[in-house]
Amino acid sequence: MGVLCEQVRRSMSEMKEILEERRKMVDEKATKYRTTRDEWNQKTKENTAARNELNSEVRELIVQVKEQREIREQMNDLVREKKNARQEANSKVREAKSIIEKSSISNQPQSDNRGRRGRDRPETIQSLSRELNRLESEFERGQHTGKNETKVMKRMKDISSKLKRMKSVEDSNDDLKEAREALRNAIELQDMAHEEVQKAAQAAQEAHDLMLQWNKEVDKQREKAESCHRELRRSKKEADKSHHLYIVSLRCLHSIQDILNAFKGSDVGEGQRKDARVEVQDLMSKLMSGDTLSTEELMQLQKFD
Repeated sequence: MGVLCEQVRRSMSEMKEILEERRKMVDEKATKYRTTRDEWNQKTKENTAARNELNSEVRELIVQVKEQREIREQMNDLVREKKNARQEANSKVREAKSIIEKSSISNQPQSDNRGRRGRDRPETIQSLSRELNRLESEFERGQHTGKNETKVMKRMKDISSKLKRMKSVEDSNDDLKEAREALRNAIELQDMAHEEVQKAAQAAQEAHDLMLQWNKEVDKQREKAESCHRELRRSKKEADKSHHLYIVSLRCLHSIQDILNAFKGSDVGEGQRKDARVEVQDLMSKLMSGDTLSTEELMQLQKFD
């Protein structure tokens, strides 16, 4: 009987040693899981802040895109408006040129109403001026020599005389003067309208280019925000996983501790241990019922022997 009791005591002692080793191992794991959980929770906070900041930037960039789109549309409307004004100016230029051409023809001397070499087209100040400029340019380049040189010089002299006579006639014609003044005004309006069209078109293009640039930036920042959100979900998942393992470790730890306490039985300080066990049981019951424990309560639960 004494031998049997000794074997039982030896077995219990060995079991206590094994349980103590297991308790230390589980306690280390619990500490590790708690630390890992806290690290993942910190990353979750950082990812949340980064994602929210990027989403805020995306919203601001979208506002910029909208503004540039509105500017582009306004400039496109202005381009259409200025093109209409330019078209009206073009019509006035054509009308003024037509009036001048008719007045020039009607005021030319009869001998000058036929062109060179019997052509039916009448000579005008414009056509004669173009011919004179061409001949002068060819003469300067040395394209006319010998007999042809004399012929060209004679033609240039004749054109100059005709131009003087025709301009003299035009200078005495008030209607023609008014037509030329109208042409100058129309050309000025035409040039101004064309310049305004160019400016409006350039502003529209700049707004369009800037809108595309902001759009690219929106896509870039949105991708970063989505990446942060994916990291946020991952860190939260890992934090929940570590927290779950931490809770499981605590349950295992206190199961082992309950067994060890049972072995100690009526050791000194039983009353104090009962109070501790009651507190542990209260915390474990709260945990098992699905309530959330504070960090202090969890760390207190882990420290109970």
